[in-house]
Amino acid sequence: MTSILVVDDDADIRKLICLYLTREGLDSRQAADGREALELMAQTPADLVVLDIMMPVMDGWELCEELRKLYPDTPLLMVTAKGETGQKVKAFNLGTDDYLVKPFDPIELVIRIKALLKRYRISASQSIQLGQLWLNRQTYKVIRDSQELTLPPKEFELLFKLGSYPGQIFTREQLILQIWGSDYSGDDRTVDVHIKRLRERFAYDDPPSFRIETIYGLGYRIEVFK
Repeated sequence: MTSILVVDDDADIRKLICLYLTREGLDSRQAADGREALELMAQTPADLVVLDIMMPVMDGWELCEELRKLYPDTPLLMVTAKGETGQKVKAFNLGTDDYLVKPFDPIELVIRIKALLKRYRISASQSIQLGQLWLNRQTYKVIRDSQELTLPPKEFELLFKLGSYPGQIFTREQLILQIWGSDYSGDDRTVDVHIKRLRERFAYDDPPSFRIETIYGLGYRIEVFK
């Protein structure tokens, strides 16, 4: 059974979230702070972690950073009262996958959790479909209407990364780190240049397979068309 770890210092919120998760057939565990969460993850890693920011002992910022180092493939969803853009940017830069502001609708939370689990199952594959396009990460080939296309490696990696997580926002800093690497010392605007090239390259596809959206103040995300 899929396991969700809920980390929040408010016992009532933990119980509410876990109640809705149980109704959806999802197993859940609870932790009151970041330190307890890490101990539970060390015993049995969860498939997804829902975490608050303001907690004693170890807050959500530090927990998010530690989880991303120790469990890089585990989806993280922050639930917090802090809804300012700056807080969201910080959360995404630390590695969270989604961000929900309190007060929230528990049904929406469950929907987002299911969407994250689905995205991560997609991302584990070496091939993904974006509308009429198939991307194969083993060969770095793009197939469209039985025709083979070749993209420059960084453009392919960027499209594959965005396409593996449809609807998820990536900051420039995240994309630089994950695609260009921690040793990259150039301008982070190179992401904008590559996004522009991808948009231009597939601008005349009919029907369109995807659209890369600019999220002001945050970064980019991709919308995939069926």
